[in-house]
Parts: sequence; structure tokens; C-alpha cells
Amino acid sequence: MKIAQIAPLAECVPPKLYGGTERIVSFLTEELVRQGHEVTLFASGDSVTSAELVACCDMALRLNPAVRDPLPYHIMMLEHVRRRAHEFDVLHFHIDLLHFPLIKEFAHRTVTTLHGRLDLPDLKPFYQAFPDIPLVSISNDQRKPMPPVNWSGTVLHGLPLDLLPYTAKPKGDYFAFLGRISPEKRPDRAIEIANRTGIPLKIAAKVDKADQAYWDEMIAPLVASSPLVEFIGEINEHQKADFLGNARALLFPIDWPEPFGLVMIEAMACGTPVIAFPCGAVPEVIDDGVSGFIVRDMDEAVSAAGRLHALDRGVVRQTFERRFSAERMARDYLSIYSSLPGLRRQSVQPPLITSPQQPDLQVVA
Repeated sequence: MKIAQIAPLAECVPPKLYGGTERIVSFLTEELVRQGHEVTLFASGDSVTSAELVACCDMALRLNPAVRDPLPYHIMMLEHVRRRAHEFDVLHFHIDLLHFPLIKEFAHRTVTTLHGRLDLPDLKPFYQAFPDIPLVSISNDQRKPMPPVNWSGTVLHGLPLDLLPYTAKPKGDYFAFLGRISPEKRPDRAIEIANRTGIPLKIAAKVDKADQAYWDEMIAPLVASSPLVEFIGEINEHQKADFLGNARALLFPIDWPEPFGLVMIEAMACGTPVIAFPCGAVPEVIDDGVSGFIVRDMDEAVSAAGRLHALDRGVVRQTFERRFSAERMARDYLSIYSSLPGLRRQSVQPPLITSPQQPDLQVVA
């Protein structure tokens, strides 16, 4: 099958630091290539892949100080996707909604995975205007705020089984908080859990410009006032295995409808259980009492911290392998691709309408 994967340009694929969507695009792309499919990845030029890479900008936009507005780069990428659309049996978009007007003529052989929250008021009229575009959710909970649309399925995220090693006997005795500093992620709750249990907390997170005031005014003072809390900052993929694998548990005390929560299965891959609040997709990801504990308030969180010894880290890892492998994720997507009414099983001639004045993008083998 000839498959196009269209990634956001904010981060490279896979991302060097934070970037859940780009990481999933990488895992899916590599697994599809491994299974023998012909995959073309539209992404930033500093991406690394075994697929054909179409470099849509020199480097990840978030890390490029010369870039002020990411929109022109995404529009240029979509023009190149449009020009090459005839080459692919399936086009899989991961860029939310920018492409919807572009793909109407060949939407029946596209899939759009929605990676973000869908409860924002501006989104409902938008999706009402495009009810026929095939969509994929990353959890069933993510779908709740949406108007009637053309859902093709729900595909939970997956990771390569060899990405993060299993740690049977963690060397550290601390809680881990991994992700980004923002009000909805509730790092303040994580700090309170650490202070109430007397167990150290290590926070590995990025601070976006939009959340700088929240960090400065709310979280930084809490970190400074607690001898149990250590702020590490952003970490890369190589550091993640040690950080998560040696933790007593991952704290995931969110206060918003998280569409999935990739860090939960990253922790599970290491054998590290998760203490999480039941928002968004948490009940679909965590098997309560098996791979972690789902708690409703701070008292239950503190109580769960005292019951972590009852969880078997080997079983946590086994649960990850059974439910959240990249192979399973790719298999689910291939099933959706095969069900598309416009799936092309043979290459067709290019369309008559072309844009010869548009320079070709760099293609990296």
C-alpha cells in the first residue's frame, strides 16, 4: 500500500524533546515501513525516518528562532501534498484541520487523526461544516464534545516494544512528573502529593511561552519552597527511559479532558505504575489496580501512593505489551485504511491540474 503520512512541522519526526503527535507519527511510519508498505513522510527536514522523507521546511519550526509564523510553512506543505496526492492509496493527516478544504475531492481515501482536545467552542461549527471527512479519535472520550461526524474508528496510541526497557528494580525512590507545565496538567497536585507522602518528586517538563506566567507565579514558588521537589526541565528520548524506569510511580494528576496521555504508556513500558485522576482518556488507558491507580481526589492519591507495593511491575509491562504496541496501532490503522471507500490499490495517472511554478521540495531517501 502507498501511504502518505502528513505530520505537523512544529517538531521533527521523531521530536528531539517534547512532541507527542510527532512521536506517534514516527512510530506509526516506521512500523508501516517494517511491515512492507511504501510510506512517504511529509515533515520537517531534520526528521529521521526509513520512509521517503519530503522535507517541508529545513528544521522543526519550534526550534527555529527565525520562524515567527508557522502557518505559511504548513500551507506550502499542503500544496505539495495536493500536487502528489494522486500517488498515494491513502493519505493520513495529523495536522488537525488546515487541510479540510484541500482534500474534499479525494477525502474518501484520506484519514485525519485528531490528536488534540475537541471541547473548544470554535471547533463545533467547523466540524459541522465538514461532516464527511473521515476522522479517527485517539480515545473514545475524545469524541464526546463533537457534533455528528464521519468517525472511521478509535485507535489508541502504541509504542515500539523495544523503545523503553523494562526496569524490574528501580534505582530511584521518587515520583515522576513528565510533560509540560500548564494549569490543566496540575503539577501543583503532584507537588502536594509529594509533600503529603514524604516521597521526592522529580519534574521533567517544558515551559511554553503561554505558560510562563503560570510557572513564574504558581509553580516555581512551590518548587522552591519544597525540599522534596526537583525541577529538571525538558528531557530527550534517551533520558526518558532512566527517568521513568527508576521512578516509584508516574503522577498524572490532570484536570482536563486529556485525549490520550502518551506518558502513561511510556511509564508502563518501563514497568512503572501510574497514579492518575479520571479525566479524559485515563480510564481507557489505565487498568485500575493492575497498571496503576485511578484516584478521584488528593486523599485517594495519597492513599494510592501507599499501595504501590501491591502492583507487580512485570504485570505493568505485560499490560503495555498486550495493549499498547506500535504493531497493534499500525494494524488498527491498516484496518481503517482498508475500509475507506476510495482506497486506491494501484497507482493512477497524475491529474491534469499542476502547479509547475511551485519548486519541488527536497526529498531525502
